[in-house]
Amino acid sequence: MSFVLDQIRRIDAQLDRVQLASIPAASPNISRTNTSTLEATGLTKPSTRLLALQTSIRGLTPYASDKYALLRPAQISFFLSALSDHPEAPLAIAEDDRPRKEPFETELEWLLVSKAVAQTYGFALQSILDNTVAIADDLFYWDEVLGSRSFSALYGIQISPFQFWHWTTLVWEDVKARGGNFGVTNARQDAADTLGKRWGEFYALVRQVVRERSVEEINKQVLSPVTRLRGEIRRKKAQLKKVRLRNANALGVLLGEGLANESAHGEALASADMAQTQLQWKSSIARNVALLEAVLAKANDVDIPVEKFDAAVAELTNDDPMYGVDMSTDVEGGSSMTVQPQDVAERLTRVLKLALPQYDASLRQAVREHGKPSRLVRYWLPVTAGILSSSTILRILVNRKAEIMQWIQDFGVTVIDFWRNWIVEPTKKVIGTIRHDESSEVSIMSKRSLEGDRDSLERMVVDFAIDNPASATGTKAPLTPDEITSIRAAVREGDLTPVLKAYEQDLASPLMGTVRGNLIRALLIQIQKTKVDVEVAMGGIDALLKSQELVFGFVGLTPGILVTYFTIHYFRSSFMEKRGSKAARKQGVMVRQLRNIDRTLWGSEATEYGELPYKDQGLLLCDMHVLRGAAWRSMPAEVYREFSEDADELGDVRVGVERQKAVAERLRWAYGRYLS
Repeated sequence: MSFVLDQIRRIDAQLDRVQLASIPAASPNISRTNTSTLEATGLTKPSTRLLALQTSIRGLTPYASDKYALLRPAQISFFLSALSDHPEAPLAIAEDDRPRKEPFETELEWLLVSKAVAQTYGFALQSILDNTVAIADDLFYWDEVLGSRSFSALYGIQISPFQFWHWTTLVWEDVKARGGNFGVTNARQDAADTLGKRWGEFYALVRQVVRERSVEEINKQVLSPVTRLRGEIRRKKAQLKKVRLRNANALGVLLGEGLANESAHGEALASADMAQTQLQWKSSIARNVALLEAVLAKANDVDIPVEKFDAAVAELTNDDPMYGVDMSTDVEGGSSMTVQPQDVAERLTRVLKLALPQYDASLRQAVREHGKPSRLVRYWLPVTAGILSSSTILRILVNRKAEIMQWIQDFGVTVIDFWRNWIVEPTKKVIGTIRHDESSEVSIMSKRSLEGDRDSLERMVVDFAIDNPASATGTKAPLTPDEITSIRAAVREGDLTPVLKAYEQDLASPLMGTVRGNLIRALLIQIQKTKVDVEVAMGGIDALLKSQELVFGFVGLTPGILVTYFTIHYFRSSFMEKRGSKAARKQGVMVRQLRNIDRTLWGSEATEYGELPYKDQGLLLCDMHVLRGAAWRSMPAEVYREFSEDADELGDVRVGVERQKAVAERLRWAYGRYLS
């Protein structure tokens, strides 16, 4: 939201309050006799003119939407035409044979003019503000060009065709001025002379002009082309700074002397005497029309130095009868009016149709001459290179169409397979693990493998002990059921004592043990025992894997997620502006604007009243406008409302420089988290 809209809404609200306050004071004057007279004359209903005035007043009231709050000059002129006496005006109402005006008709006319002046005042403020801010961007462009000799050389290449065209035009104009115009007007002379002779004369004249111009510019050849170009850029930058300062000064004058200052600090709308208040705000409206015209006339006058802008505006307004108009009450309570609302409306129409367009035209001309070059100048080189190389690029694309299509297909298949194999499938496995899906369990051995091998080992050892009771009990007596049960329990705990004893005995005589003993059988049982031990170890590892099954699932999913995330992040950062990066840029803008505000407050010399000069006040308001725009995009709504209150206080010139410095410091520490 712009501070201009805040000012216009405040002015409009005060105008409405003044108008409403005047109704009770005037309503008792309407007697019953007057009412009966109105009924007798058939004027019980409002006239067409009164309705037209009311419609225009409502049309000039700022809308709630910021986009439509300020009207365009054509719209203001349209509603203002309700006061016109010319029949061709859009809303003009022909005067009827009424003996007198209706009650409050004159007041409605003044209210209509006041709202039109407020809208014009707001439009002028907004135009000057936007133009001053835009010029700052052009100055930043010239700073970048001057910051590097490479950029300066690139700028020289960009403008070289246009400079050559300008030089050629000057040469041609000089040739024509010296009698080298061989057009159709000299057709008879051309027919008499030979073509070669005429061409020789023309060529000699061109060479003479070029030679003379080369001699005139010989002093410039001492410096390098880049140095001369940088000097020209500095000249443009200096002229552009003057334009910006004049517009900032104009903005400060309008805010310091216009309706915004009177509505906020003046007594024109706050007097206890209602009759005096009515006359004072009418005088204020008339003065502001004259002030608007004077400021717009001098805003882009290059003959006026920046430091004498205020004096030039004051000289115009002092000689303007409308600026010095005085409306006051006489001794008997009547009013003395030296200007009528139709006069103010006519003057305002001149401002809308002449002053504002002339201001815009002169500013555009100054920016076109001294501002950054147009897009055609800046981008003709890459566009030309693209056009010249387009045929080669197209030929390469056509010749390798099959390969390119194959690359695209392979890339698509790769992306699809990556998504399916590294994103979808691992995700399904993780979900299955969470749901304890048997098909998704991680395992390195079958579930019943260990139990089968252990039972087999148990049977082998028991059968061996039954066949060789001496190795188990030390006697050759058959084993009892209790002894067999004891051996089974020992085998479950890994004890193979019967087998190992027989193995030790046969190992003393390996050959005999192999042929006649149980060496091979004992060895095979130990191999089975080794297999069981390995499976027990594998079972432990398998249990560990199952306990960390979800972790392994996420580990398998992580590479695909990381690749996908970084790919999406790359494309978003390359082709889209994220909100976070926007906020960071806005914060950078806010810091720079606060720095400019601080420089303006501490670098300016206060007036005798302790206030900023109008020029510095205009620069301060431009920086505040940009600062508020950046804050609106980066701050929450409730914080921005508080920020707007502090910003309005900072932009109020009447509070004094010292208080403005304190407010700037408050902005820095109170909203520091949104600036860093």
